[in-house]
Amino acid sequence: MNYNTELKRLALPEYGRNIQNMVDYCITISDREERQRCASTIINIMGNMFPHLRDVNDFKHILWDHLAIMADFKLDIDYPYEVIKKEDLYSKPPRIPYNNARIRYKHYGRTLELMIKKANELGAGGEKDQLIKLLANQMKRAFLTWNKESVDDRKIFKDLDELSQGKIVLNEEEYKLTESRDILTKSNNNSNSNNGKKNHSRKNR
Repeated sequence: MNYNTELKRLALPEYGRNIQNMVDYCITISDREERQRCASTIINIMGNMFPHLRDVNDFKHILWDHLAIMADFKLDIDYPYEVIKKEDLYSKPPRIPYNNARIRYKHYGRTLELMIKKANELGAGGEKDQLIKLLANQMKRAFLTWNKESVDDRKIFKDLDELSQGKIVLNEEEYKLTESRDILTKSNNNSNSNNGKKNHSRKNR
């Protein structure tokens, strides 16, 4: 009896030993046309093993890449796609630089700062006014996430003035933000609702 530990190591274990044996046999076929048909049949079988991935972009391309890998790049056929090269298989991806951009107020976050910058670029009009109001209310919600007491709207307007470099100046008489208690009540209700769903899920297990 041959144990799996004594057999050749599988390049892609998720396809199993039988698929690897098919690939190994395909390499040995001398007739090119027959070898091509064999490879296509193997691809179809591989695809049927993971039907839930058919909607993944380039699913077929990925299968042909996997076939080349399992064949150790020794399968001489006409690939319908440009498959991965052996030297690229073990190369390290380029290092992604860490974003060292300083966030002035961490409780507001980097995304909100970028949205304020975008608002600065918009021309005067209803769209800009609506965006500014949304941003100011979001700043208030973000502030209350860390400070559960309350926050004066003037504090939000002051921070918005600073983050926009003086280009967005609001006053409390013209702009009325959502009341702190309404934000906190909604936040608590959402938290209680999520906890209720978790408890209900545990009971049904």
